[in-house]
Amino acid sequence: MNKKIFLYFLGLLPFFISAQTQQRSEGKESKENKAPKARNDQYRIYSIERDTTYVDTSLTIQSDYKYNYLRKDTFGLLPFANEGQTYTVLDFGLNQVSPYPEFGFKAKHFNFYQPSDIKYYSVATPLTELYFKTVMEQGQNVDALITLNTSERFNFSIGYKGLRSLGKYINQLSSAGNFKFTSSYFTKNKRYFANFHFTGQDLLNGENGGITTISDFEGEDAAFNNRARFQVYFTDAKSFLKGKRVFIDHNFRINKKESENNLILTHQFNYENKYYEFYQTVQSVTINQVAVKRFGESYRDGEINDRVRFRKMFNHVGLSFKSNLLGNVKAFVEDYFYKHYYDANWIINDIIIPAKIQERVTALGGQYFYDKNKIKGNLLIKKAISNQTFSELTANASYKVNDKNAIEFQYQNLSKIPDNNYILHQSSYVTYNWFNSFKNEKINSFSVDAKTQWVNASLKAMLLNDYLFFSDDNPNSDTISVTPKQYDKSINYLSLKVNKEIKYKKWALDNTILYQKVTQEDNVLNVPELTTRNTLYYSNHFFKKAMFLQTGITFNYFTSYFANNYNPLLGESFVQTETKIGSFPMLDFFVNARIRQARIFLKAEHFNSGFTGNKFYSAPNYPYRDFMVRFGLVWDFFQ
Repeated sequence: MNKKIFLYFLGLLPFFISAQTQQRSEGKESKENKAPKARNDQYRIYSIERDTTYVDTSLTIQSDYKYNYLRKDTFGLLPFANEGQTYTVLDFGLNQVSPYPEFGFKAKHFNFYQPSDIKYYSVATPLTELYFKTVMEQGQNVDALITLNTSERFNFSIGYKGLRSLGKYINQLSSAGNFKFTSSYFTKNKRYFANFHFTGQDLLNGENGGITTISDFEGEDAAFNNRARFQVYFTDAKSFLKGKRVFIDHNFRINKKESENNLILTHQFNYENKYYEFYQTVQSVTINQVAVKRFGESYRDGEINDRVRFRKMFNHVGLSFKSNLLGNVKAFVEDYFYKHYYDANWIINDIIIPAKIQERVTALGGQYFYDKNKIKGNLLIKKAISNQTFSELTANASYKVNDKNAIEFQYQNLSKIPDNNYILHQSSYVTYNWFNSFKNEKINSFSVDAKTQWVNASLKAMLLNDYLFFSDDNPNSDTISVTPKQYDKSINYLSLKVNKEIKYKKWALDNTILYQKVTQEDNVLNVPELTTRNTLYYSNHFFKKAMFLQTGITFNYFTSYFANNYNPLLGESFVQTETKIGSFPMLDFFVNARIRQARIFLKAEHFNSGFTGNKFYSAPNYPYRDFMVRFGLVWDFFQ
């Protein structure tokens, strides 16, 4: 499927190039025949929160940081060896928490579009963006978007991101497809606004469980330069996450004419289906002539096919009073229905493991927005009034001194309902069955973000109570038995992230440093104390300014710590305190160029891997990426 789509877009490439050539030839015509050229601010991109940006075809160091599978800056995330696998989270502050119970299986959701990830468009002329990047072995990564306005008031976009990468190790295939369709509309009198999107997503991964013998990797035997020679725990296991979502966010102004004071009715609807499947035919592997079952004993002798489904429907209805003088005051009600279900009830040791959990959560809340002059503020309060209860208080305030200096504060007090896979799980493996009753997680956090002409800094402090996590009940063994737990003590987390770019003529040094500190009685929340990314690069125009080029070296590093391991059966990371990873440098050399609206990227990734020793891991038993050269482009076409 991915290959066909890639070939389709590749087939269209000559037509796009022809369109570019035609545009250049038209530029030679007389001024009388020229159509007015659209301005950059007529190509708008905005989120569900109404944050607006513009299509950017420039080439900066941020362009290089965002040129990856996730299409965003991944500082604080450590990828696994193959494209499209999970990530180890180095920066705990990246975790986004919802008070509502979600599906779980968080390690599989890094590339799963959430509503906040979907962008909406308003463009003066049709816009096409193509992204292409080579992968590790036998495949490609393509991301294509087409958007146009049929009128000033109606826009739609169609996008598809496809990936196929075989990987260097046995049973490491990644195959994924993310389809999205969006549309935006407002009436002529701007009384009604609507944003709609549909997503269909499927993510398939071969799950090898990591290499069985660490000494084979660290011994640097030349025979293992072919990574497919390493023995892995699973040669045929697969995980599959699939989901579809229909989403609409719209509002209607009750008063016919817009005035200084307006009454607005708002509604947001989100309906989503998901399922997660773990499939395996061979349960054991022979290590040093000993048969090992990685997940322990099972109720089946042969094929394992664990599947769980999830469905949710969310409605948010609000009434806002918007005043140019006082701001925006909103009262709302939310209804959240969810169902997390398997095929049948199980009875294990006289304990019933039910087939489903199904609840309706209803919440009432209020919100206040203020945006005037240089000050912005936002206060959100909501409380569930159903059998399952939660509470949330979030306060934001920002002050913009000038175009170069701004500061923002945030405080959040959250009582979160546990995600579903902490509560209920069924599996053919004996120890992976549970039906729990956990307390709500309590999170108190405070953050300060300062963006100044001298330095950018972010300070975050968190107090966690009743923290939920997964950990292994059988450490120091080839057999892992991972179950959910709730920590009955407090955890204090502190982080400070600083970014500064130093420029001298054509040279620049971009530095990002993250410091993290955790205070706790047990090793439950583990993070590296120091994480850093430093990029030294050179920029200049060439060929009479027809090409802009950047070239340099990026240094990534994090101190050693007890990184969470990965369990593909659960699709989750789990706490372990036996093996530390880290303290290895990762050096990338890059050459990037911009020609008109095309940005071309060439990178030698982890080129130091051959001479700094084989002690680089993404997680225990999962080696990090070897040296490889990858290239690709991002190309925007304006019709």
